[in-house]
Amino acid sequence: MPRPKRCRRVCSEPKYSYFDPEGIKNPECVILSVDEYEVIRLVDYEKLNHEQCAANMDISRTTVTEIYESARFKISDCIVNGKQLSISGGSYRICDGRQSVCYGKTCRKSEQNSKQNIVINADKPVKIAVTYDNGAIFPYFGHTGQFKVYEADKGIIKNSEVIDAEVNGHEGLTGLLSESGVDVLICGGIGGGAQRALADAGIKIYGGVSGNADEAVRSLINGTIEYSSGLPCVSNSREAGSGCGNLCRKKEDSADE
Repeated sequence: MPRPKRCRRVCSEPKYSYFDPEGIKNPECVILSVDEYEVIRLVDYEKLNHEQCAANMDISRTTVTEIYESARFKISDCIVNGKQLSISGGSYRICDGRQSVCYGKTCRKSEQNSKQNIVINADKPVKIAVTYDNGAIFPYFGHTGQFKVYEADKGIIKNSEVIDAEVNGHEGLTGLLSESGVDVLICGGIGGGAQRALADAGIKIYGGVSGNADEAVRSLINGTIEYSSGLPCVSNSREAGSGCGNLCRKKEDSADE
């Protein structure tokens, strides 16, 4: 029985995900996966060698070589034969910024996280939402029926209230949190689509947290919260976006694929 693919770490999803040859009607479409895009970006654009690329993506050097050859052929096929190129799907997870350095440079996500973490102890009020169920953290963001929203100022919780989530799906829930002025979300499992929607709304996420909601918020304010650095893996599908529901294996796992 073949081993499952190891989830590849990528810095971020591409800003440009679709390319169309001019003057060709209904061209055939080639799908370049996001992990293939990341290898091309790191090797051809950032000028990393395959070993450095492997370390950055948390996979083996031989896997990088295989992905690189596949990606280069797809790109050449589009250029030579006038095919569309769409970047989507693949087996990957988005870097959460827990790595302080990426290929010899300061990690952008790490810088962003540091700036976002400052807001918890800043001299201005901050709103923290928790997926909520009878005092505990509800384990699935997309299916939560309630949020408990806390208002903290200078490291002290001033007020809290439970609000009903009368909407479905990550877009509706993100809209609810954004309209409520939430700055930070603490939750259990959360899919890739929800992560992107919350990030676009400027809401910092602490995922993979369980236990008592009040204690989790106090831990966050004190800087001792334990949360998952392994983000949900995006499924190997063009319709990927909601996440596979299983946390990716950590770097210490011995298998590459």
